[in-house]
Amino acid sequence: MAFRGAKVYSDGSHYIAIPQSKKQNQKKKDVIYSLEQEERKEEFEKTYKESNEKKRKEQVKRIINAMEEKFESKEKVAEYVKAQMERKMRNLIVRRMRLARKINLGQWNYFCTFTYDDKKHTEDSFRKKLSNAFKKLVLRREWVIIGVWERSPTNNRLHFHGIFYIPEMIGELVDKKDYSTKTHQMQITKQNTYFTERFGRNDFSPLNKNDLDHAKAYLMKYIEKSGERIFYSKNTPTYFISDILDDDVACTIGLEDRKLLLFDNFSCFRDGVYIGEVSPEVIRQMKKAN
Repeated sequence: MAFRGAKVYSDGSHYIAIPQSKKQNQKKKDVIYSLEQEERKEEFEKTYKESNEKKRKEQVKRIINAMEEKFESKEKVAEYVKAQMERKMRNLIVRRMRLARKINLGQWNYFCTFTYDDKKHTEDSFRKKLSNAFKKLVLRREWVIIGVWERSPTNNRLHFHGIFYIPEMIGELVDKKDYSTKTHQMQITKQNTYFTERFGRNDFSPLNKNDLDHAKAYLMKYIEKSGERIFYSKNTPTYFISDILDDDVACTIGLEDRKLLLFDNFSCFRDGVYIGEVSPEVIRQMKKAN
């Protein structure tokens, strides 16, 4: 066995393995912030969020103007803001990679949208009870969910939408004819009776490959424009763990050739035991990691 316990992810076209590092992980040092540093960071985050719809140059200018009194010179505040913007960009790249790897590793069969009926819920009760319903479906029915809480641009109404893997449907899917405020015409949607009765309007759209690509692009855009958190159910791993044979490595890639590009039919091993050639069914049997 050439590489034991490697972390494997999909880039959407190929599987890539990250072998265990021979170096011991160094413990991160605890960072203690002063009150002044905390206040600066809070002001940066507040102004960053308020100006997030602006172009980067305008956003930076607004943040510098808002924070100028907290520094002894314009040079110092500009230097601070530059460092914080670079930190934001690094974090965004990490979040994009995490989202892409989770989506690429999973199986998805529906894009779903949920909103609420005023007669059934307030905004707070809708968020709380729909979240609880998702948790139960993940635990009891093995649903897998990646999605976002978002507000409609037209009426600021809270709704949830995302991609789902639903191995076992609850309720029934029925065709509903209604008016779309987005396209301004009548449409037929598939609504689930379980969620209609408990929450209100919903839409279950079957996913094909093109639909999944659009959904992935939408979620990526959501991260960039809002900075809000993506909702991941607990069963959405970023990697699975497998021993990797030398013969299954096509070549080394990445920084200092630390990663392994694998052949499409590589063998999967769990704790030294052969599980099978890589496939969705085999991946489900492997240990997972985030």
